[in-house]
Amino acid sequence: MANAWSNWSGFVTASPKRIATPADVGELAELVRSAPGPLRVAGAGHSFTPLVQSEGTIVSLEKIEGLVSHDAANSRARVRAGTRLGALMHILQDIGQGLPNMGDIDKQAIGGALGTATHGSGPTLGAYHTQLEAVQLVDGQGKLREYTRAGNQDMIHATGVALGAFGVLAEVTMNNIATYRLRRRKWVLPVGDMLKSFETMMAAHRSAEFYYIPFADYVQFIASDLSDAAPTTRPTEDDEEGLATLRKLRSALRWLPSLRRALIRGAVRKVPAEDYVQDWLNVYASDRRTKFNEMEYHLPYEEGPNALAEIIALTEKHFPEVYFPMEVRSVAPDEFWLSPFYKRLTCSIAIHHDAANDPLPFMRAAEPIFRKYGGRPHWGKMHSLKAADFKKLYPRWDDALAVRRDIDPDNRFVSPYMAGLFGIQPGPSGIQR
Repeated sequence: MANAWSNWSGFVTASPKRIATPADVGELAELVRSAPGPLRVAGAGHSFTPLVQSEGTIVSLEKIEGLVSHDAANSRARVRAGTRLGALMHILQDIGQGLPNMGDIDKQAIGGALGTATHGSGPTLGAYHTQLEAVQLVDGQGKLREYTRAGNQDMIHATGVALGAFGVLAEVTMNNIATYRLRRRKWVLPVGDMLKSFETMMAAHRSAEFYYIPFADYVQFIASDLSDAAPTTRPTEDDEEGLATLRKLRSALRWLPSLRRALIRGAVRKVPAEDYVQDWLNVYASDRRTKFNEMEYHLPYEEGPNALAEIIALTEKHFPEVYFPMEVRSVAPDEFWLSPFYKRLTCSIAIHHDAANDPLPFMRAAEPIFRKYGGRPHWGKMHSLKAADFKKLYPRWDDALAVRRDIDPDNRFVSPYMAGLFGIQPGPSGIQR
């Protein structure tokens, strides 16, 4: 009897022959050798693309979690790949370490966050995979492999962003920093001013990002900087209440756009400024209960303002049903072969749509704008690109696929969706090499 699996938003579903939760690496290796294929690995299901979808076996690493060891002198920690980010924050804090940066969701498993190039914001701060010192993985034949930055940096760069197709991550050693505090501030300013001063404002802080609510005309700018000050109270979050209000305004005033704009604009302008200091693990993450689907593209840094202006115009003219904020961040360049930030400073723009609505018309309309400006899609967010597109976007694409073939010669991890990403033709009895 088939099992049922869905991602967090409910947009991606699967009915695999088996859903497996191995208790340790030995059981994981045996699964890779013997379970019905293709095998795909599920973290927390926070990807919006069909990366996990499979008719064979979906493997959950929820039991392969926790701290393995740590190195206080070098601020390193070795953790199992199924460890959720929320748990990892407390693990690291307890040993005097901290993640240098984070996104605003802490539900993902570290293995999934690494595999999809998940990131926070800051022009000098890299995504999670840039912290990798070593990886231990189970290859497509059920054998254990380990790569270290010191011993084989190319393999770290090849497998750091792996989409769950370069073996199954079992353990990772991460370079962290000593625990720290952040001063976090939030204020509003006109969207036109933000776009004009984008590079200056984003570079003025260790970490900066901003949100634009459709029809608001103002952005909420968030800046985080290191601080030695004593902790102060973090303001109560009201994001969920705000989303509920925006949804009501959208539904009630759909045919009165000028009134809707005036009400949203007035409400955003009155959002109180925030200014507080807290330990790092109490700053980054936010509560996200209202489900959505998301597209995020990573653009050359200097193209961000123009692309965002076009996305705003598209949304407000043609998609008045969209009420979720747009999120804009920056990410430092890196050397990882399948990283969307490969060798370029990046502006990331994320758009969202309520999970109760069909996201495809909006996403399909927005994607050509992102692509026009040279964007690379987030691997875990909605996009329509295939192998021929990625080959143009990633200079080391062929090198990465050669490494993938070595790690998984029988394509145990290649589902039909992954075959489309990699340009592999599925055969009548499964995925062929």
